[in-house]
Amino acid sequence: MISRKQLLEHAKAQQATDIHVCAGAPIMFRMGGKLIPITKEKLTAEQSREISLELLTEDQKVRFEKDLDYDLMLANGAGRYRINVGYFNGEVGSTIRILPTRPRTIEELSLPDITRDLAQRTKGLVLITGSTSQGKTTTMTSMIDHINATCEKHVVTIEDPIEYVHENKVGVVRQREVGKDTQSFYSGLRAALRQDPDVIAIGEMRDYETIKIALTAAETGVLVLSTLHVISIDKIIERLVSYAPATDEGQLRFLLAESLQGMIHQELIPTTDGGQRVACEVLVVTNAAKNIIRRKGGFFLRSVIETGRKHGMMTMSESVNNLLEAGTISEGVAKSILANYE
Repeated sequence: MISRKQLLEHAKAQQATDIHVCAGAPIMFRMGGKLIPITKEKLTAEQSREISLELLTEDQKVRFEKDLDYDLMLANGAGRYRINVGYFNGEVGSTIRILPTRPRTIEELSLPDITRDLAQRTKGLVLITGSTSQGKTTTMTSMIDHINATCEKHVVTIEDPIEYVHENKVGVVRQREVGKDTQSFYSGLRAALRQDPDVIAIGEMRDYETIKIALTAAETGVLVLSTLHVISIDKIIERLVSYAPATDEGQLRFLLAESLQGMIHQELIPTTDGGQRVACEVLVVTNAAKNIIRRKGGFFLRSVIETGRKHGMMTMSESVNNLLEAGTISEGVAKSILANYE
């Protein structure tokens, strides 16, 4: 049976992003956005369990059997890995995300120029949005790296878990992991305000208290970067409002209108060479956008984006068509992505 070391080394050599270990299926690598089998035989329940539990220490195995799920970060000389071990229909399996050994730059990710501008704002909230596994954390990390490399600023991050490790460059980046360095996103964010930050990066805004204090921090002179699960920019208002009590909707809208600087909504799409590239739509918050956030539904933000090119805004259609014209993606992929934005 393949060992943990062999499995991880093979995945890195194949430039896989994820490894799936599942009873009743071959070991699968995610490459270019697709799951590819890398063993001929399907794993038995015992093999899946053996491979998955090899990732854990004895103490972690005890915790796993008690909680039925276990998340961990694994770091060794060869790389860093985010791991989930869990029960699936009574059998043990695991999913391993292979993390880059260093942050990727804005240039390497081919992100639009406005990304650099938003990273250089001195205060306010910048959101990176999208569904699960669309590279939101990678984009936010590239913005932190840009700040770190170009500005004498103090960046405090609150992450669960820490996926990319920053080395101090021109600035200073201090990273805190939920469960290890701080109890929660909320407690870490509240403490960060007392740590003389210029920039606070929150791995994900997951509850109303975190959202409220992040907006307050952004309004009072700190640049706040965060990610949020949402399917498109025009759903942002209802997504954030859904976290708030009905009595607080007006206050939340006001805080959002005053503090939001911009949003990058992205999708990670397969390229013709077997890789992946980010396609994105970008909202820069103008006075027109502020008025919509205060009073209307997010649907009206669509017209702001469509007429905001001079401010650096971009529609998903523009981004996808640029990739298509460059031959980076196929026509079929372009159509499948744009079908969700019509």
